[in-house]
Amino acid sequence: MLAPFGRRRFLQSSALTLGTSALTCTAMVRDAAGADVPRIEAPVVDRLVVQVVLDGAHDLFISGAQVPGIRVERTRLFAGRANRTLQSEWGLSLHLEAQAGAETRRYLLDFGYTPAALNENIDLLNVDVAALDGLILSHGHYDHMGGLAGFLQRHRARMKEDVPLYLGGEDAFCFRHIPAGNGAFAPFGMPPDRRALTEARVRPVLSEAPLVIDRHAFTTGTVPRTSLERVLPNSFVEFGTRDGAGCDPARYQDHHFTPSELSGQPQPDQHLHEHATCFHVRGRGLVLITSCGHAGIINTVRRAQQVSGVEKVYALVGGFHLAPAPADYLRRVMTELKALDIDHVFPMHCSGANFLEAAKQEMPQTLVLCTTGSRFTFGA
Repeated sequence: MLAPFGRRRFLQSSALTLGTSALTCTAMVRDAAGADVPRIEAPVVDRLVVQVVLDGAHDLFISGAQVPGIRVERTRLFAGRANRTLQSEWGLSLHLEAQAGAETRRYLLDFGYTPAALNENIDLLNVDVAALDGLILSHGHYDHMGGLAGFLQRHRARMKEDVPLYLGGEDAFCFRHIPAGNGAFAPFGMPPDRRALTEARVRPVLSEAPLVIDRHAFTTGTVPRTSLERVLPNSFVEFGTRDGAGCDPARYQDHHFTPSELSGQPQPDQHLHEHATCFHVRGRGLVLITSCGHAGIINTVRRAQQVSGVEKVYALVGGFHLAPAPADYLRRVMTELKALDIDHVFPMHCSGANFLEAAKQEMPQTLVLCTTGSRFTFGA
């Protein structure tokens, strides 16, 4: 049985060490519990556009009502393309465009479950892959990275020469499994393949610590578990390598692995290095993208506030992984979420119909519905 909170104390504290990329850390501060928190200089952008390339549903009739301070655009049918429509599946992919002064940076965050759906939507939405400055993978679940290899096969030749892939740490390369009954497990897709990335001339950038990206965005790094939230049951993880794939325990910055964990047997997944992607929008505050938020959305918000020094959270975007939450757990999370005084909440992917219903009841003024093809512009 995995003992994440005893042997990996960095999940409880805020002290993290650096992975293989440079950390732009300007100071170390202490949180209320006295733990060290790395502080980055959060870049400020004037404008951020979030395009939902792929989510679980495409609603032709979703409301086009505007949100104060945010431009909302909905994609419906395609003129002259009556035989094609946006694909939706269990997964998530977002195109991000941030502008700071005269500089614009573009990223693709996560890659859905299948390359067929991802590539079709990239074509229909006219995503300019040649303009991408980087790729970001939130974590190693197949519904977020299953389309990556097929995306690169189709589009890499048209992309920039240097293409970084930002990952939260070695954990993203682990084999993952799902229970198959009677104590057996089934593979949850294949992990990212380092050899294939090298062949595609994609440069992995791993950091367990917060990281500034191109003076436009920053990541939270590993999210400490400080709130009531816990990782709700989902996948199992296998530590170790085989056949040239998998995650190498020696590459972890805090690798106090137990013999059980190193046995090759699947362990309950604690998502040690799942990270969130954040932007500080001028005059608004943080726009925080959780993708799945297995570590907890309250924990993730607090982490982003700590490492950036920016208290105001303007928008919480992405998957909140509350679909499997028990009713009492969801009520407690909602209470803490409301206390954070976030202006806008954009639930996607694994957030759950239960969360949507709760948000409609308890924080309707903050709720913005999302669907594949939706486009949101924050700032000027």
